[in-house]
Amino acid sequence: MTSATLDQPVKAPTFQGVSTRRKLTDHLATVLVTASVVVAIVPLVWVLYTVVSKGIGAVTSSTWWMNSQSGMTAFAAGGGAYHAIVGSLLQAAVCAVISIPVGVFVGIYLVEYGGGSRMGKVTTFMVDILTGVPSIVAALFIYALWVATFGFQRSGFAVSLALVLLMIPVIVRSTEEMLRIVPMDLREASYALGVPKWKTIAKIVVPTALSGIVTGILLSLARVMGETAPLLILVGYSQAINFDMFSGFMGSLPGMMYDQTSAGAGANPVPTDRLWGAAFTLVVLIAALNIGARFLAKFFAPKKV
Repeated sequence: MTSATLDQPVKAPTFQGVSTRRKLTDHLATVLVTASVVVAIVPLVWVLYTVVSKGIGAVTSSTWWMNSQSGMTAFAAGGGAYHAIVGSLLQAAVCAVISIPVGVFVGIYLVEYGGGSRMGKVTTFMVDILTGVPSIVAALFIYALWVATFGFQRSGFAVSLALVLLMIPVIVRSTEEMLRIVPMDLREASYALGVPKWKTIAKIVVPTALSGIVTGILLSLARVMGETAPLLILVGYSQAINFDMFSGFMGSLPGMMYDQTSAGAGANPVPTDRLWGAAFTLVVLIAALNIGARFLAKFFAPKKV
């Protein structure tokens, strides 16, 4: 009888007897949630369509990806965004080199070592403060420290330092969340086998959460690449290519958009096309980082045995 009972198909639950009031409430909640999704998606699709439709003409030219704006004027069509792409990627790369190890190690410390200690509480409080700091405040702090106090000149490296202050708290928070969802049973099983705590973290905990950590890192990097305030305060815009992070003005995609706005974008078709082209290029780079985050998350995800 037991086997016959187990072999019987499971019937789907029926909602007979549910009151009309509860049905109406369920339908109303469904309508409100669907409407909220539509309200959120429509502006995003509209913005994306506007950027693509107005910027696709500039980026389809081969010179856009290979040439800079050196020697170009607001009334002379031509040139490209190579200098701005190089500047944005260099600043983001330096920022990532500093932010990733610091943010990941702080997240590991807060979850695995000092979450309840006084130092852990102070660190958590400071991370919360940094999370809400506007980009212009971070830029002014780096200017006061790096330029005014230490006497270094405005440069792309100073911009990267300001971006570090914006990127680290995002990495810390994402690392914390990913480490907290690792089952405690994995840690206890490792300890039971006599594995030291540091090796348990390095060989078991971090690899298990690595896919989420990598996703958080790339998403935080995509966020800081679009910041404009540090560029305006900490480095001047250059239409020529500059690979030196420690001296000279440097181009960037947000800086190029601001420069073309000052050159008469909106009234003059030449800087207007460059403005939308730079915006579309920045969207492409950030979209590439987000897509890369998805692929890396799948690559680093724990494999099923």
